[in-house]
Amino acid sequence: MKAVAFYRPLPIDDPQALVDITAEKPTPAGRDLLVKVAAVSVNPVDTKVRRRPVADPAQPKILGWDAAGTVEAAGAECTLFKAGDKVWYAGSIARAGSNAEYQLVDERIVGRMPKNLSFAEAAALPLTAITAWEMLFDRFMIRIGKPADAGAILLIGGAGGVGSIALQLARRLTGLTVIATASRPETRDWCLKLGAHHVVDHAKPLVPQLQALGHPTVDYIFSITATEQHLPELVELIAPQGKFGLIDDPKSLDALLFKRKAASIHWELMFTRPVFGTRDMIAQHYLLDEVAGLVEDGLVRTTLTERMGKIGAADLKRAHALIESGRARGKLVLEW
Repeated sequence: MKAVAFYRPLPIDDPQALVDITAEKPTPAGRDLLVKVAAVSVNPVDTKVRRRPVADPAQPKILGWDAAGTVEAAGAECTLFKAGDKVWYAGSIARAGSNAEYQLVDERIVGRMPKNLSFAEAAALPLTAITAWEMLFDRFMIRIGKPADAGAILLIGGAGGVGSIALQLARRLTGLTVIATASRPETRDWCLKLGAHHVVDHAKPLVPQLQALGHPTVDYIFSITATEQHLPELVELIAPQGKFGLIDDPKSLDALLFKRKAASIHWELMFTRPVFGTRDMIAQHYLLDEVAGLVEDGLVRTTLTERMGKIGAADLKRAHALIESGRARGKLVLEW
């Protein structure tokens, strides 16, 4: 089968940063599905893993942690899906990725693809939907519903992939006042179209901007990017007994800064359940099905913003470069 891989960490402008390869088509067993991949999206994790040292430089590593496609075959223990089913998923960082014609994925982290989306539109959502859902409803334990006193949430980096779905889920499923950050006119407009009540500029001091909105503190802060840069202000902005969550990789994080406010700190990594095979691993199957229903009901829209071409080394390198530039909006998708 055709696939795209890398052998060693290289800058994205190096001709060998990503290469086209031919790999053996895998065979499903147990609870694995063999999925014929139709479309993938590119996430910051793709670029981060590409820049990391590899265990064996002689073995190609296939990236990709977002896909939509059709089940080709199912392992003997599968009960959730069968051949011919259209599915979407984000996979496991511990296994070969989706930048290939076929991929093995455990059915417990796979959901049914929304009936009203194309493969490309669907591929934009799984990883970010899982990340946003787990932070909002598993880590923060925000209740679904619209009480009048729900409070407010601040999303740092509202126009990126995770921010784009997090603000939709927060606006559609909760009563929270949703405040997103964006620094360009096009990203500000994007956040407002997706449902943000307010958008503030993360290139400027945040505290006075939130004070001007009547929110000197917020109950929840979801720091999707640039946590280290904004941390002093985020400590000031978090409400007493509030909840602070992050998904990026600050060089350090001083938890003592939050002690005075008795604020809790939550890490989110959507790969934790599949990598460790947790007892509740199937929760990702259920939440993806739930999000599929929200999409079909018109409550959540795809965050696809740009089709980057074919799943091949040349177009994937362009997508990686755009992600690394920090100027991507929404999700970048490629297709076979």
